[in-house]
Amino acid sequence: MSFALECQKVKRTGFTPAFIGGGIIAAAVPALNMAFRSEMYIHMDAAPVKILLNANWQMMAMLNVLLIVVGACILYNIEYADNAIQRMCTLPTKESSLFFGKTVLIISLSILFLLVEAASITVCAVHWFTPGQEIYKEILQNFGFSLLLLLPSILLSLLISAACKNMWVSLGIGVICVLIATMIPTGNFALTLFPFALPFQTLADLTKEIIRNYAIASAAETVVISALAVIILKVRRAFE
Repeated sequence: MSFALECQKVKRTGFTPAFIGGGIIAAAVPALNMAFRSEMYIHMDAAPVKILLNANWQMMAMLNVLLIVVGACILYNIEYADNAIQRMCTLPTKESSLFFGKTVLIISLSILFLLVEAASITVCAVHWFTPGQEIYKEILQNFGFSLLLLLPSILLSLLISAACKNMWVSLGIGVICVLIATMIPTGNFALTLFPFALPFQTLADLTKEIIRNYAIASAAETVVISALAVIILKVRRAFE
C-alpha cells in the first residue's frame, strides 16, 4: 500500500525518469572511457569485467550514491513542502510505513539503474574484449553484490532526509558523507564499513572471506538503520 502510494506521489514529478537518467550517465562512464582510452585496457592480463570495474567503478559508485542521496531528499521534500507529514500525524498511519514505502521505491529504481549499468559493462566487455560465456554470470554476481552494499546507504539517506525538514540541510549532509566515503582508503576494511563507502567495493578484487564479511556487515547495517529509523520516527511523532 505504502509503495503504491509513493509511486503515485512521484508520478508527475519526473523523479523516475531522473533516476533512470542518472543511471544512464553512470553507464556512460565505462563506454566513454573505453571509447577514448581503450588502448590502456585491452592488453591487460585480467578478466574483462575486472578490468572494466577497476577502471570505472569508483566514478560509477559515486554517481549511484549521489543519485540515492538526491532521491531521498526529493521524496521527503514532497512530504514537508505541503505539510503532508503533519497531516499524517493526525491519522493512525505509522510514519515508519511511509519510510519503508520510500525505501522500497528507491531500491526498485536502484535495481533499474544497476541493470542499465550492467548492460553497459556487458556491451563494453563484448565489444572491446573476447570474453567467454561466464561473463554474464560474473556481471550478475557483481551487480547483485553492489545492490546488497547499496542498502545501508539507501536507508541512511532516507533517515537523514526524514530527520531534516529542510531539504538543503539533508542534501548537504548526504553530499558530505559521500565525499568522506570517496576519501576512505579501500584497504582499510573497518573504515569501508561506513554505509556510504560500502557501495565503492567491487566483487572482483575481494576474497571469499572478505565478500562474506561485507555481506554480513551490509545486512547488519540494514537491520540496525531500519530499527533506528522506526525508533526515531516513533519518538518524533510522540513529541509533535
